[in-house]
Amino acid sequence: MEFDPLVLARIQFALNISFHILFPTISIGLCWILLFFRTRFTLTGDKSWEFAYNFWVKIFALTFALGVVSGITMSFQFGTNWPGYMTTVGNIAGPLLGFEVLTAFFLEASFLGIMLFGKNRVSNRLHLISCSLVAVGTSLSAFWILSLNSWMQTPAGYLIEDGVFIVDNWWDVIFNPSFPYRMAHMFVASLLTSAFLIIGVSAWRIVNKVDGPATKKVMLTGVVMAAVLAPLQIVIGDFHGLNTLEYQPAKVAAIEAVWETEQGAALTLFGFPDEAEKKTQWAIKVPKMASLILTHELDGELKGLNEFEGQHPPVAPVFWAFRIMVGIGSLMLLVSWWACWVLLRGKDLGKPLLTVMSYMAFSGWVAVLAGWYVTEVGRQPWIVYGAVKTSEIVADHPAATLMGTLFGYGFIYAFLLFSYIGAVRYLATKPAQSLTTPQEYPKGSAALTGVDH
Repeated sequence: MEFDPLVLARIQFALNISFHILFPTISIGLCWILLFFRTRFTLTGDKSWEFAYNFWVKIFALTFALGVVSGITMSFQFGTNWPGYMTTVGNIAGPLLGFEVLTAFFLEASFLGIMLFGKNRVSNRLHLISCSLVAVGTSLSAFWILSLNSWMQTPAGYLIEDGVFIVDNWWDVIFNPSFPYRMAHMFVASLLTSAFLIIGVSAWRIVNKVDGPATKKVMLTGVVMAAVLAPLQIVIGDFHGLNTLEYQPAKVAAIEAVWETEQGAALTLFGFPDEAEKKTQWAIKVPKMASLILTHELDGELKGLNEFEGQHPPVAPVFWAFRIMVGIGSLMLLVSWWACWVLLRGKDLGKPLLTVMSYMAFSGWVAVLAGWYVTEVGRQPWIVYGAVKTSEIVADHPAATLMGTLFGYGFIYAFLLFSYIGAVRYLATKPAQSLTTPQEYPKGSAALTGVDH
């Protein structure tokens, strides 16, 4: 059986980026949560916040390490599988990736050691500053990576000379038309993913009676975060959708499986897109709703896939990934508001709700992956939308070579993923340690004393 090397190269890169994105998604959000824990301890002197920091910083360290390692693997693939990428757009991609290293990674690396190991070696003030700078560094890293990815989706500020992209205006390159929406959407997604991770682990610890002095406070923090951020994400998603309709109408047509251009297009809740027949089988539709959502008009026009013959993404993966993302997001909203409603009434969360929350610990991963597939698969067949096709930059490797490395990556990533989840479960299973006698920070510190666990 013959396999297309282009398809195998795309699957291999998709596997790499799918594994990699899991960990920055958590580390970006969790770092800000850890900063909140440290700040609360500093302001109140409540040692339970210190306990919360000590527990979750271990998970942050593990997450950060896996994110860095998997990111290195991805960078190698630019040269091995996609040499035409840097040859064509290296004048834009190279500096943006360099800015990420210079402004973000160095900042994280410089202060990460103090954040992880310096709590009882430096003053509380310096430790808090280090946590702040690591949090800023993780967000800066996301800024530059998303700027580059957004430029590939909505390219701007460039000229093409002899088939090579040249920067015409760096401001337009960095702040391209889709970047503000994509950055906001991804940052909130990271916070939501981290919120449900701390909710899920805390709920699991309560159900299994291994919770500590900070577990309920941590869970409440996550619930409030999720209850606020989930509806905010819906609003950001609406603006992002309007932007996508303007600049990538073929992607929107695939998301909604709209085959013919029409006004007052129906929203397909469920169905099976059939590209051969150019129709959606067993479709369940809401009349005019797609036009209302996407254009904010009942009779707004949506371009159909027929307008992009041979230039639109595969429909079924984009169609289903979008619905998975929306479904998980809706469930997050429901669960967080349900928990808030119970807590506001002064009642304890019952075991059924706690069990549901524990099962949703990694639900953010599912939503992020689904959203990322909508973004990346929905851009096909372009690597730089409307300018460079993916098929034009792929390396000429034999299919057997790509298949072998694909299985190798798959095996290693599966092992690392199960190991990571197992490590989080091990930490969550350990009974809470008692708060010990406070240990003073180094002399000269005007900060509060810390707790050594």
